[in-house]
Amino acid sequence: MQFTAPLQSNAIKIMLLGSGELGKEVAIEAQRLGLEVVAVDKYENAPAHLVANRSYAVNMQDKEAVLAIIEKEKPTYILPEVEAISIDALFEAEKRGFHVIPNAEAVNKTMNRKNIRVFAAETLGLKTSNYRFVKTLEELQVAADAMGFPCVIKPVMSSSGHGQSIAKTPNDIERSWEIAKEARGDASELIVEEFVPFDYEITLLTARNETGTVFCEPIGHVQKDGDYILSWQPMAMSSEALLKAQNIAKAVTDGLGGRGIFGVEFFVKGEEVYFSELSPRPHDTGMVTLITQSQSEFALHIRAVLGLPLEYTFHGAGASAAYKASNESHGPVIEVPNSAFSANSFVRVFGKPESHIGRRMAVALVLDEVEKAKAQALAIVGEMKDR
Repeated sequence: MQFTAPLQSNAIKIMLLGSGELGKEVAIEAQRLGLEVVAVDKYENAPAHLVANRSYAVNMQDKEAVLAIIEKEKPTYILPEVEAISIDALFEAEKRGFHVIPNAEAVNKTMNRKNIRVFAAETLGLKTSNYRFVKTLEELQVAADAMGFPCVIKPVMSSSGHGQSIAKTPNDIERSWEIAKEARGDASELIVEEFVPFDYEITLLTARNETGTVFCEPIGHVQKDGDYILSWQPMAMSSEALLKAQNIAKAVTDGLGGRGIFGVEFFVKGEEVYFSELSPRPHDTGMVTLITQSQSEFALHIRAVLGLPLEYTFHGAGASAAYKASNESHGPVIEVPNSAFSANSFVRVFGKPESHIGRRMAVALVLDEVEKAKAQALAIVGEMKDR
């Protein structure tokens, strides 16, 4: 592999379509290898904008606007980092010879829960929960009755849990319908899923390129309203269940193809493993790898994109806890206790220019035995404040 310097005519250039806290870490890893970084998001001064060589704020669902930036910058690799982008722009970019990570069709399948569920369950024959797709309140009521209660209701296109809810009784259906309208993306169609009474859920980070496929240690996590608040690595699970998850992850990522890291989510009940969702990019629960691995999920993503070997060392167990804002603010101030910066812990503040109640603003990371790490990470965010 030959490396270049940024801002030169021969620079290796990546373009991030989506520049939040995950994109920021990807940009930092790219900069460490001398790559030129162009960060694009829908608002100015997004986290990755702050560490990129150039940045743009544009409606990323506007095909022509996205294509105009691609043609202007001519990136070596285009890395979609969020779901709410113009898939037509990505397909057109591929037609024009640009390299989309992992590829435009994989992004198309995974940015929409309908596409990836049909692909996984019906094309690949993987084990999933039962599901139906609906477009009206009446269809939702019928589908929920068929799935039984409780059932999980999600927009087919959203991110970070926005628009997701659990309907415990028929009386919750109208509320779930209203919640779905909060989606970051397209709420015109919903997926209604059978509720699997799982023992736990995991994210299995899976990195692939021409050198092979590697799996990170399984990550356990706690979500609230579909959004992660705590994750830890490794999640204790049987070797049989882990092997099933790895086989499913390899099958679905091989089916999608391309380079990069994939966040593959599963429900596990006993030895049964159910495929849930997949993101063709670093996963929010995977922020724990910033402290547990020699190569974080972000470093592995860049290595995979460049076609580099994917070996890494697992340092040991750890946990991450998200800090979410409790105030609305322009130019927010995040107060972090000095105790957060200890021999086995640190905090990453994302630098978002505005805070909204419930918006993820920072993450606490701890390296220790899982239960101790979880408790310490939660204690740190419990002491943090914002104004």
